[in-house]
Amino acid sequence: MFLDDKKIKFLEDKANEVRQSIINMLLEAGSGHSAGPLGMADIFTALYFHILKHDPKKPDWPERDRLILSNGHICPVQYACMAHAGYFPIKELKTLRKFGSRLQGHPHREWLPGIETSSGPLGSGLSQAIGMALGMRMPGLKCNGDSPDCVSWIYCLMGDGELDCGQVWEAVMLAGKNKLYNIISIIDRNNIQIDGFTEDVMPLEPLKEKFESFGWHVQEIDGHNMEAINDSIEHAKGIFNQPSMIIANTIPGKGVSFMEREFSWHGKSPKKEEAEAALKELRTLQGKIKSEND
Repeated sequence: MFLDDKKIKFLEDKANEVRQSIINMLLEAGSGHSAGPLGMADIFTALYFHILKHDPKKPDWPERDRLILSNGHICPVQYACMAHAGYFPIKELKTLRKFGSRLQGHPHREWLPGIETSSGPLGSGLSQAIGMALGMRMPGLKCNGDSPDCVSWIYCLMGDGELDCGQVWEAVMLAGKNKLYNIISIIDRNNIQIDGFTEDVMPLEPLKEKFESFGWHVQEIDGHNMEAINDSIEHAKGIFNQPSMIIANTIPGKGVSFMEREFSWHGKSPKKEEAEAALKELRTLQGKIKSEND
């Protein structure tokens, strides 16, 4: 997927718009998670506006790529990207977490076209993605056996905190054993979870070596660098005998200085004054991005 300077600037600007939408959504809802959605805005933007094979007008298109969000609590970033991509009106974002809304605090597959799985219990997303990846390789489908010609790629986005769940490692073993090259998993390595820093709660390192020991191809990247995001996925698509894991090092609360790297923002939303300060920062940054494009 060719990515030139013009497209990079477009994606960076779009990610900023997505972050502003996240702040407005959370303010309107009065609850929700701030740090993770802001930290993953660059990756989700790269996926929805450059990498994924999808069609907002035909969300059930059989040959679409599948995006599985395992850590469902960061769904504001997915909702924001979907709205900006045209799956539903942007104004609907203000219904986040409202009674009867299609935009629940965790994604609900049957309520919102374009959502592949309902998520909530942490640790289950990779298992669901592996089931889809196996299904795509069944006889009669174009992507089967050892053929690298896949109809669809399965992307699984995960949080690093949910790696504390044993089910994740059972799934990791299964994917490695079956050499599921058509699954690309991306871990939001922001080093925080609701109780504190991951390495204090339950140390995960050496993370890269752990996945490699289960037969995965592993890359580590800067999760805020559009070129690195694009290149790592391009590289993963060239691996035909292993599942791929991308460890994306991100800054929780990215773009809002008083939220960045503060685990206290993992599970809370901004108040009015905080939201205004956050939006001011993001708009200033957006102005710099636009001036660089001129």
